[in-house]
Amino acid sequence: MLREIFIRNTPKARCANLNCDSAHSAGEMSSSSTNLMLNMPVKKISVTAGTASTQANNLKWVSLVVLIAQTTALVLILRYSRLPAKKLVPDGNTGGVQEEELRYLSSTAVVMAEIIKFFTCIIVLLMNNRWNFNRFYNELNTDIFQKSKDTLKVGVPALLYVIQNNLLFLALSKLDAATYQVTYQLKILTTAFCSVTMLGKRLDGVKWISLILLTAGVALVQLPSDSSSKKVKTDEADRMVGLFAVVAACCSSGFAGVYFEKILKTSVVSLWVRNLQLAFFSIFGGFLMTWLYDREAVNKYGFFQGYNWIIWVVVLLQAYGGLVIALVVKYADNILKGFAVSLSILLSSFISWFFLSDFEPTLAFMAGSAVVIGSTFLYGYEPKTALQSPHKA
Repeated sequence: MLREIFIRNTPKARCANLNCDSAHSAGEMSSSSTNLMLNMPVKKISVTAGTASTQANNLKWVSLVVLIAQTTALVLILRYSRLPAKKLVPDGNTGGVQEEELRYLSSTAVVMAEIIKFFTCIIVLLMNNRWNFNRFYNELNTDIFQKSKDTLKVGVPALLYVIQNNLLFLALSKLDAATYQVTYQLKILTTAFCSVTMLGKRLDGVKWISLILLTAGVALVQLPSDSSSKKVKTDEADRMVGLFAVVAACCSSGFAGVYFEKILKTSVVSLWVRNLQLAFFSIFGGFLMTWLYDREAVNKYGFFQGYNWIIWVVVLLQAYGGLVIALVVKYADNILKGFAVSLSILLSSFISWFFLSDFEPTLAFMAGSAVVIGSTFLYGYEPKTALQSPHKA
């Protein structure tokens, strides 16, 4: 839809007027001048293509900035959302009621975020079809039901999401927090590897160095302090199982992200239909996670236990953050998404330090912050030699 809006606003009128003036004066020109005028449409096409590339580039950077802002806000609000809510529950001893503190279940928040994303996509698709339900149905029928194999492809990232979360739960039970956080940053490198192998993306030596530095920097930033980290006593076999689970989760994360990027960039199906499909499969994956890990709590206190207005803000941020990520993946890539998320971690931490006073940076955090920022500039660095060569001719 954005591309259609852009095409309507390209300078066609000016190009058309230019061609008319050229045709009017063609009879008074020499044959060589006439041949020159016949080449004018080639220039018009290049201008249009160049402007389209400019708009896509603008969308890329706007979506990245929005992602940084959204992720930063989500991290900050999540700090307060984990505060327990109070609820009156029956007291089995006295027969009366007692006040009990309840935390919301993150698995149910994921389900609600996907449901909101699903209905948001439906509303946007209806708006794009001017609230014509016949056109809306025809679009869904053409892009989803008549292309069932293509639709099932979107189920792959959703399935990998469930597998990834199960692997992370296993890793957390086998590893200490420091080992888990440091090892999990390998997802940055697995994403880059999948981008090269699956999408044919070319990364030179400088970009690979910047990605390795980013991985190390985020690991330092995420490294818990000695006072806050808890030591998990495990034998060597359990530790190896935990490390294997983290590495497998990193591979799953990288493959799922790049696979969805490939679907978005190689398909004519609209971005909103793709998000609708992904949300549909993710809802079932979310319910499965809730049943696996939180079914007892849901049976006892209900699906919406611990919910308040802050929790609903978190749910909305997660829902619309997923849509922003889809924009980033389509107009940028998963590697730039990784840089944006890393910068948002730094931004939220510094806001917590300066304004909220609930975070005390360590030496490792400061060193990691410098490495993350430096790696970001290094990844975006482009040598000017190739740009200067035409001027020398």
